[in-house]
Amino acid sequence: MKKYLSILAMVLLLVGVLAACAPDREESGESTDSGGDSSSDAATEGDQPEVLKVWVNDDEDQTAAATQVFEKFTEETGIEIEATPMNMLDAVQALDLDGPAGNGPDLFFQPHDRIGDLVNRGLAAPIDLGDAEGEYSETAIKAVTFDGATYGAPLVVETYATFYNKDLVEEAPATMDELMAIAKEQTDASAQTYGFLMEAANFYFSYPFFGANGAYVFNNEGGTYDVTDIGLNNEGAVAGGQLIQSWYENEYIPVEINPDIMNGLFTDGKVGVVISGPWSIPTYSEALGDSLGTAILPTVDGTNATSFVGVKSWMVSEYSEHKEAATELALFLTNEENSTLYYEQAGELPANQAALESEAVTSNELIAPFAEQIQYGTPMPSTPEMQQVWEPINNALLFIAQGDDVQEVLDEAVQTIQDNIEMSQQ
Repeated sequence: MKKYLSILAMVLLLVGVLAACAPDREESGESTDSGGDSSSDAATEGDQPEVLKVWVNDDEDQTAAATQVFEKFTEETGIEIEATPMNMLDAVQALDLDGPAGNGPDLFFQPHDRIGDLVNRGLAAPIDLGDAEGEYSETAIKAVTFDGATYGAPLVVETYATFYNKDLVEEAPATMDELMAIAKEQTDASAQTYGFLMEAANFYFSYPFFGANGAYVFNNEGGTYDVTDIGLNNEGAVAGGQLIQSWYENEYIPVEINPDIMNGLFTDGKVGVVISGPWSIPTYSEALGDSLGTAILPTVDGTNATSFVGVKSWMVSEYSEHKEAATELALFLTNEENSTLYYEQAGELPANQAALESEAVTSNELIAPFAEQIQYGTPMPSTPEMQQVWEPINNALLFIAQGDDVQEVLDEAVQTIQDNIEMSQQ
């Protein structure tokens, strides 16, 4: 019996020695579980994947343009791209489900104003643009910066500007005084002819006339929004509201104006100047031909009007196991050459500054002013609290159009925004 106990003790001692000599798998990064955190980290940090999964916007032209760039990337790196058309509006909900399940993309495409929500949901990973950061429009970089971190490689920038009918207006108005002179001379509401029209009760389009006077939505320092600091009822906001109100008081713009009425009158040759985005170019060009012109927004008291800018970017999924390779693809998609290709194929202005200033853009007389206006624009706030702003401020603009006191209306709107934000955070 003692002999057997001695043998057993020797066996146990030998097992202990072998265990002590074995490598620490957690510390070495090795794992027998291919689905564990260690293997994911290894893939993220340096392993080149065979395939990257990408969700592209389901617009036919955009998908075709992106596919061309994907093929170039595969030729250069050997990494195959599995592209899935996915409507941008549906992608967030889909990523909520597919990301944790391991079925989501490594890279996806989104407008910047949803970044705050994506980050709060834990869906978007910060991205290191490295030296390439300086290659993008300054406005685009501001747009994809949230709480001091960068989320996304900017591909597309978008804003609005001035359209004018050369048969009615010899030169585009460079200042608000010139625009108001056109409105005064050419407006005859009884004949449904106007010198100037815009969706003045839509805050998206009206913001330039607030911002140029010193108004702002939320104070923004270094990409961090202070949602308790709202600048929509300050002195500049009141000045902007009073300017807009004067257009209605002088009957330059009818209270009932909407996009359909404005576009119909302009394409019928009954309006000298309108404010809209590049998406209107095909329709306006078809109607007016060579009589159509575009220009940056008129200055307000010598200050460039600061239009809202939208930015669409390639974003890395927080659930991706190949963040480094996904970042490499995002930078490749948004470099000067491929941003220009995307612009030429899909027709959307590039966020890459060199591409934005390229001959492909500047040689197009209708597009070039929108590219210039980008430089004076400000990104729409990307914090989720922006969703609490639109309805109260648009209601305020309607009251302003109807002649209500501007200061009182804006004070009430800001109070409603603050109340809505507090309720949304409970």
